Amino acid sequence: MRWKFLLKPGWLALTLVVFIFAVSCYTLLAPWQFQRHDERATQNAAVQASFTATPEPVSAALPDNQVPDVNTQWQRVLIKGTYLPEAEVIARLRTVQGEPAFEILTPMRTTDGEVVLIDRGYVRPDDRTMVPPYAAPPEGVVGVEARVRIQERDPQERPAFSDESTEGKLHSYAINPQVVGAAGNLDIRPGYFQLENDQPGVLGPLPLPQLDAGPFLSYALQWIAFGTMALLGWLYFTVRELKPGGALAGDEPRPERRKSVAQILAEDEAAEREERANAS
Repeated sequence: MRWKFLLKPGWLALTLVVFIFAVSCYTLLAPWQFQRHDERATQNAAVQASFTATPEPVSAALPDNQVPDVNTQWQRVLIKGTYLPEAEVIARLRTVQGEPAFEILTPMRTTDGEVVLIDRGYVRPDDRTMVPPYAAPPEGVVGVEARVRIQERDPQERPAFSDESTEGKLHSYAINPQVVGAAGNLDIRPGYFQLENDQPGVLGPLPLPQLDAGPFLSYALQWIAFGTMALLGWLYFTVRELKPGGALAGDEPRPERRKSVAQILAEDEAAEREERANAS
């Protein structure tokens, strides 16, 4: 029975691998890339819209202590208050335009009494990969324009820590207002705010994300194509094995291969030699 080959261990293993790969392409890998494409599109739209939108106070852009999300990130807001340099934290392990950097996080107490976390920008490591000296924030009440950012999360949830290279300054592995607040005994609102260029207290202004779609859509289509190719390949070899003479046909009789001209001539010559030998 030709269908018996489907139960052979080798064919079952091949079928399992092919179908697991195809299902992964359709349900995990392609949707993951589609999601990244949608996130990039949402980000690009938010950044583009922020160029023409009028900056608003934080209370208007994020009312009722709203947590920043993909719909509010990159909005420009106006903040008026006083920097709290004694609670400043340095974010480590950052890259800006492909180069290592430190980002300087300084809480600010607004004129409304709320505390927000301000990302004053970045500084490059010195020749010893240490934090170089950088300008302190201005004293007194200042008004700044910044962009709303979604706070980060350290998977290991490590607290801020001291480093001997920066006496009196704490360090963090993520830009998280809860981590900074716990280190400085401050109640900081969710999210943080990235300073624009030429604002009071800004250091190296952080660049905005590139407004391009990225390769995610093409990657998603490629994963769908790979899954389809795997299934079609499995179907092709299955049909081929159903035909007589398949590689996994087992004990089924195989059609006799057609002899070549050289084989026929060799057999004729051997037969003639045998006849001459018998005659003599």
